[in-house]
Amino acid sequence: MAANALGSRIPNRQTPWWFKATLIGIAVGYCALLLILPLVTIFYEALHEGWALYWKSFQAPAARSAIYVTLLTAAIAVPLNLVFGVAASWAIAKFEFRGKSLILTLIDLPIGISPVITGMLFVMLFGMRGWFGPWLDEHNIKIIFALPGIVLATIFVTFPYVARELIPLMQEQGSDEEQAALSLGANGWQTFRRVTLPNIRWGLLYGVILCNARAMGEFGAVAVVAANVRGKTNTLPLHIENLYMDNQITAAFAVASLLAMLGLVTLAVKTGLEWKLNQQRSLILEPTN
Repeated sequence: MAANALGSRIPNRQTPWWFKATLIGIAVGYCALLLILPLVTIFYEALHEGWALYWKSFQAPAARSAIYVTLLTAAIAVPLNLVFGVAASWAIAKFEFRGKSLILTLIDLPIGISPVITGMLFVMLFGMRGWFGPWLDEHNIKIIFALPGIVLATIFVTFPYVARELIPLMQEQGSDEEQAALSLGANGWQTFRRVTLPNIRWGLLYGVILCNARAMGEFGAVAVVAANVRGKTNTLPLHIENLYMDNQITAAFAVASLLAMLGLVTLAVKTGLEWKLNQQRSLILEPTN
Protein backbone atom coordinates (compact mmCIF):
# COMPACT_ATOMS: atom_id res chain seq x y z
CA MET A 1 0.00 0.00 0.00
CA ALA A 2 1.16 3.54 -0.86
CA ALA A 3 0.07 6.88 0.52
CA ASN A 4 -0.98 9.74 -1.74
CA ALA A 5 -0.46 13.48 -1.14
CA LEU A 6 -3.51 13.66 1.13
CA GLY A 7 -2.36 10.84 3.34
CA SER A 8 -4.96 8.26 2.22
CA ARG A 9 -3.73 4.81 1.28
CA ILE A 10 -4.33 3.41 -2.20
CA PRO A 11 -3.57 -0.07 -3.52
CA ASN A 12 -0.21 -0.31 -5.29
CA ARG A 13 -1.31 -2.43 -8.24
CA GLN A 14 -2.25 -1.88 -11.85
CA THR A 15 -5.81 -1.08 -12.87
CA PRO A 16 -7.47 -4.13 -14.49
CA TRP A 17 -7.39 -4.03 -18.30
CA TRP A 18 -11.12 -4.58 -18.58
CA PHE A 19 -11.81 -1.51 -16.43
CA LYS A 20 -9.64 0.73 -18.62
CA ALA A 21 -11.17 -0.78 -21.77
CA THR A 22 -14.67 -0.11 -20.44
CA LEU A 23 -13.92 3.52 -19.67
CA ILE A 24 -12.28 4.04 -23.07
CA GLY A 25 -15.21 2.36 -24.81
CA ILE A 26 -17.72 4.56 -23.01
CA ALA A 27 -15.78 7.72 -23.91
CA VAL A 28 -15.33 6.72 -27.56
CA GLY A 29 -18.95 5.58 -27.91
CA TYR A 30 -20.27 8.77 -26.33
CA CYS A 31 -18.16 10.96 -28.64
CA ALA A 32 -19.14 8.90 -31.68
CA LEU A 33 -22.84 9.11 -30.86
CA LEU A 34 -23.04 12.79 -29.96
CA LEU A 35 -20.22 14.34 -32.02
CA ILE A 36 -19.01 12.21 -34.94
CA LEU A 37 -22.39 10.84 -36.05
CA PRO A 38 -24.05 14.28 -36.27
CA LEU A 39 -21.09 15.62 -38.28
CA VAL A 40 -21.26 12.67 -40.68
CA THR A 41 -25.01 13.21 -41.04
CA ILE A 42 -24.55 16.90 -41.85
CA PHE A 43 -22.05 16.27 -44.65
CA TYR A 44 -23.99 13.28 -46.00
CA GLU A 45 -27.27 15.19 -46.22
CA ALA A 46 -25.47 18.17 -47.76
CA LEU A 47 -23.67 16.20 -50.47
CA HIS A 48 -25.77 13.11 -51.23
CA GLU A 49 -27.63 14.86 -54.07
CA GLY A 50 -24.44 16.03 -55.75
CA TRP A 51 -22.03 18.94 -55.82
CA ALA A 52 -24.18 20.96 -58.22
CA LEU A 53 -27.06 21.27 -55.76
CA TYR A 54 -24.59 21.81 -52.94
CA TRP A 55 -23.00 24.86 -54.57
CA LYS A 56 -26.40 26.10 -55.71
CA SER A 57 -27.43 26.38 -52.05
CA PHE A 58 -24.88 29.17 -51.57
CA GLN A 59 -25.86 31.11 -54.72
CA ALA A 60 -29.31 32.16 -53.54
CA PRO A 61 -29.53 35.87 -52.60
CA ALA A 62 -30.70 35.00 -49.08
CA ALA A 63 -27.68 32.72 -48.55
CA ARG A 64 -25.24 35.34 -49.82
CA SER A 65 -26.84 37.95 -47.58
CA ALA A 66 -26.62 35.64 -44.55
CA ILE A 67 -22.94 34.97 -45.23
CA TYR A 68 -22.26 38.69 -45.63
CA VAL A 69 -24.09 39.64 -42.41
CA THR A 70 -22.33 36.85 -40.48
CA LEU A 71 -18.87 37.83 -41.70
CA LEU A 72 -19.50 41.54 -41.14
CA THR A 73 -20.77 40.93 -37.63
CA ALA A 74 -17.72 38.84 -36.76
CA ALA A 75 -15.41 41.41 -38.38
CA ILE A 76 -16.81 44.08 -36.04
CA ALA A 77 -17.33 42.09 -32.84
CA VAL A 78 -14.06 40.15 -32.71
CA PRO A 79 -11.66 43.16 -32.99
CA LEU A 80 -13.66 45.06 -30.37
CA ASN A 81 -13.53 42.09 -28.00
CA LEU A 82 -9.84 41.75 -28.78
CA VAL A 83 -9.14 45.31 -27.66
CA PHE A 84 -11.34 44.93 -24.58
CA GLY A 85 -9.85 41.55 -23.67
CA VAL A 86 -6.25 42.75 -23.86
CA ALA A 87 -6.99 45.94 -21.92
CA ALA A 88 -9.01 44.18 -19.22
CA SER A 89 -6.49 41.35 -18.87
CA TRP A 90 -3.55 43.73 -18.62
CA ALA A 91 -5.30 45.82 -15.97
CA ILE A 92 -6.42 42.81 -13.90
CA ALA A 93 -3.20 40.81 -14.13
CA LYS A 94 -0.65 43.61 -13.80
CA PHE A 95 -2.25 46.07 -11.36
CA GLU A 96 -4.00 46.07 -8.00
CA PHE A 97 -7.06 48.31 -7.70
CA ARG A 98 -10.43 48.46 -6.01
CA GLY A 99 -13.21 46.78 -7.96
CA LYS A 100 -11.06 44.10 -9.60
CA SER A 101 -13.33 41.28 -8.40
CA LEU A 102 -16.36 43.17 -9.76
CA ILE A 103 -14.77 43.42 -13.20
CA LEU A 104 -14.02 39.68 -13.15
CA THR A 105 -17.64 38.99 -12.26
CA LEU A 106 -18.89 41.20 -15.07
CA ILE A 107 -16.59 39.47 -17.57
CA ASP A 108 -18.17 36.14 -16.62
CA LEU A 109 -21.72 37.53 -16.78
CA PRO A 110 -22.47 36.53 -20.42
CA ILE A 111 -21.53 32.94 -19.63
CA GLY A 112 -24.19 32.72 -16.93
CA ILE A 113 -26.99 34.42 -18.88
CA SER A 114 -29.04 32.63 -21.52
CA PRO A 115 -28.44 34.10 -25.01
CA VAL A 116 -32.19 34.52 -25.45
CA ILE A 117 -32.33 36.61 -22.27
CA THR A 118 -29.44 38.66 -23.64
CA GLY A 119 -31.44 39.40 -26.77
CA MET A 120 -34.46 40.39 -24.70
CA LEU A 121 -32.32 42.78 -22.64
CA PHE A 122 -31.27 44.63 -25.78
CA VAL A 123 -34.87 44.74 -26.99
CA MET A 124 -35.90 46.26 -23.65
CA LEU A 125 -33.16 48.86 -23.99
CA PHE A 126 -33.32 49.78 -27.68
CA GLY A 127 -36.67 48.46 -28.93
CA MET A 128 -39.61 50.68 -29.84
CA ARG A 129 -41.01 50.36 -26.33
CA GLY A 130 -37.63 50.17 -24.62
CA TRP A 131 -35.88 52.73 -22.49
CA PHE A 132 -34.12 54.43 -25.38
CA GLY A 133 -36.54 53.35 -28.11
CA PRO A 134 -38.55 56.61 -28.44
CA TRP A 135 -35.38 58.75 -28.61
CA LEU A 136 -33.81 56.44 -31.20
CA ASP A 137 -36.98 56.48 -33.28
CA GLU A 138 -37.14 60.26 -33.07
CA HIS A 139 -33.60 60.52 -34.45
CA ASN A 140 -34.20 57.77 -37.04
CA ILE A 141 -31.62 55.44 -35.48
CA LYS A 142 -32.44 51.75 -35.81
CA ILE A 143 -30.67 49.23 -33.60
CA ILE A 144 -33.12 46.40 -32.96
CA PHE A 145 -34.10 44.39 -36.05
CA ALA A 146 -31.04 45.80 -37.82
CA LEU A 147 -27.32 45.12 -38.07
CA PRO A 148 -26.33 47.23 -35.00
CA GLY A 149 -28.51 45.05 -32.78
CA ILE A 150 -26.94 41.88 -34.18
CA VAL A 151 -23.46 43.28 -33.54
CA LEU A 152 -24.30 44.37 -29.98
CA ALA A 153 -25.78 41.00 -29.09
CA THR A 154 -22.79 39.19 -30.59
CA ILE A 155 -20.31 41.38 -28.75
CA PHE A 156 -22.08 40.70 -25.47
CA VAL A 157 -22.10 36.91 -25.77
CA THR A 158 -18.50 36.68 -27.01
CA PHE A 159 -16.52 39.24 -25.02
CA PRO A 160 -15.40 36.87 -22.19
CA TYR A 161 -13.39 34.62 -24.51
CA VAL A 162 -10.29 36.74 -25.09
CA ALA A 163 -10.14 38.15 -21.57
CA ARG A 164 -10.67 34.80 -19.86
CA GLU A 165 -7.84 33.24 -21.83
CA LEU A 166 -5.36 36.06 -21.23
CA ILE A 167 -5.97 36.79 -17.54
CA PRO A 168 -4.49 33.54 -16.11
CA LEU A 169 -1.65 33.62 -18.65
CA MET A 170 -0.65 37.17 -17.69
CA GLN A 171 -0.97 36.36 -13.99
CA GLU A 172 1.41 33.42 -14.41
CA GLN A 173 3.91 35.61 -16.23
CA GLY A 174 3.89 38.34 -13.59
CA SER A 175 5.16 41.85 -14.25
CA ASP A 176 8.91 41.49 -13.75
CA GLU A 177 9.76 41.79 -17.44
CA GLU A 178 7.55 44.85 -17.89
CA GLN A 179 9.10 46.51 -14.83
CA ALA A 180 12.59 45.80 -16.19
CA ALA A 181 11.68 47.32 -19.56
CA LEU A 182 10.28 50.43 -17.91
CA SER A 183 13.38 50.80 -15.75
CA LEU A 184 15.50 50.71 -18.91
CA GLY A 185 13.59 53.65 -20.36
CA ALA A 186 10.87 52.02 -22.47
CA ASN A 187 7.48 53.74 -22.51
CA GLY A 188 4.16 51.98 -22.03
CA TRP A 189 3.53 51.25 -25.71
CA GLN A 190 7.08 49.96 -26.27
CA THR A 191 6.78 47.72 -23.23
CA PHE A 192 3.50 46.28 -24.47
CA ARG A 193 4.68 45.77 -28.06
CA ARG A 194 8.11 44.31 -27.30
CA VAL A 195 7.54 42.49 -24.01
CA THR A 196 3.89 41.80 -23.19
CA LEU A 197 2.52 41.04 -26.67
CA PRO A 198 5.17 38.45 -27.64
CA ASN A 199 4.58 36.66 -24.34
CA ILE A 200 0.81 36.42 -24.82
CA ARG A 201 0.59 35.92 -28.58
CA TRP A 202 -0.47 32.25 -28.49
CA GLY A 203 -3.06 32.81 -25.78
CA LEU A 204 -4.32 35.86 -27.64
CA LEU A 205 -4.75 33.90 -30.88
CA TYR A 206 -6.47 31.12 -28.96
CA GLY A 207 -9.01 33.54 -27.48
CA VAL A 208 -9.62 35.22 -30.85
CA ILE A 209 -10.27 31.85 -32.53
CA LEU A 210 -12.85 30.90 -29.90
CA CYS A 211 -14.43 34.35 -30.02
CA ASN A 212 -14.75 34.24 -33.81
CA ALA A 213 -16.28 30.76 -33.81
CA ARG A 214 -18.91 31.78 -31.25
CA ALA A 215 -19.63 35.03 -33.10
CA MET A 216 -20.31 33.24 -36.39
CA GLY A 217 -22.37 30.49 -34.78
CA GLU A 218 -24.47 32.48 -32.30
CA PHE A 219 -28.20 31.82 -32.63
CA GLY A 220 -30.25 32.63 -29.51
CA ALA A 221 -29.38 36.28 -28.87
CA VAL A 222 -29.23 37.13 -32.58
CA ALA A 223 -32.60 35.49 -33.26
CA VAL A 224 -34.27 37.84 -30.77
CA VAL A 225 -32.74 41.11 -32.00
CA ALA A 226 -32.63 40.34 -35.74
CA ALA A 227 -36.34 39.60 -36.38
CA ASN A 228 -35.24 37.05 -38.99
CA VAL A 229 -35.76 39.36 -41.98
CA ARG A 230 -34.62 37.34 -44.98
CA GLY A 231 -31.99 39.00 -47.09
CA LYS A 232 -31.41 41.75 -44.50
CA THR A 233 -30.84 40.60 -40.91
CA ASN A 234 -30.35 36.86 -41.36
CA THR A 235 -27.13 35.29 -40.19
CA LEU A 236 -26.06 31.80 -41.20
CA PRO A 237 -27.68 30.03 -38.20
CA LEU A 238 -30.96 31.87 -38.81
CA HIS A 239 -30.79 31.11 -42.53
CA ILE A 240 -30.34 27.41 -41.77
CA GLU A 241 -33.47 27.49 -39.61
CA ASN A 242 -35.45 29.20 -42.38
CA LEU A 243 -34.35 26.65 -44.98
CA TYR A 244 -35.23 23.75 -42.71
CA MET A 245 -38.66 25.20 -41.87
CA ASP A 246 -39.28 25.68 -45.62
CA ASN A 247 -38.51 21.98 -46.14
CA GLN A 248 -35.36 22.77 -48.14
CA ILE A 249 -33.49 20.05 -46.31
CA THR A 250 -30.51 19.67 -48.62
CA ALA A 251 -29.90 23.42 -48.76
CA ALA A 252 -30.20 23.65 -44.96
CA PHE A 253 -27.60 20.93 -44.46
CA ALA A 254 -25.37 22.48 -47.13
CA VAL A 255 -25.25 25.78 -45.27
CA ALA A 256 -24.90 23.90 -41.97
CA SER A 257 -21.86 22.11 -43.40
CA LEU A 258 -20.21 25.51 -43.85
CA LEU A 259 -20.51 26.20 -40.12
CA ALA A 260 -19.44 22.62 -39.38
CA MET A 261 -16.29 23.10 -41.46
CA LEU A 262 -15.64 26.33 -39.58
CA GLY A 263 -15.95 24.38 -36.34
CA LEU A 264 -13.52 21.69 -37.52
CA VAL A 265 -10.98 24.28 -38.63
CA THR A 266 -11.41 26.07 -35.31
CA LEU A 267 -10.84 22.77 -33.47
CA ALA A 268 -7.65 22.08 -35.44
CA VAL A 269 -6.28 25.58 -34.85
CA LYS A 270 -7.37 25.44 -31.21
CA THR A 271 -5.48 22.17 -30.71
CA GLY A 272 -2.31 23.62 -32.20
CA LEU A 273 -2.59 26.78 -30.14
CA GLU A 274 -3.25 24.79 -26.96
CA TRP A 275 -0.02 22.89 -27.57
CA LYS A 276 1.88 26.15 -28.07
CA LEU A 277 0.20 27.69 -25.04
CA ASN A 278 1.01 24.71 -22.82
CA GLN A 279 4.62 24.90 -23.96
CA GLN A 280 4.72 28.60 -23.10
CA ARG A 281 3.17 28.01 -19.67
CA SER A 282 5.58 25.16 -18.92
CA LEU A 283 8.48 27.50 -19.68
CA ILE A 284 7.00 30.12 -17.36
CA LEU A 285 6.50 27.64 -14.51
CA GLU A 286 9.78 25.79 -15.05
CA PRO A 287 12.08 26.45 -12.09
CA THR A 288 15.36 28.13 -12.87
CA ASN A 289 18.61 26.49 -11.82
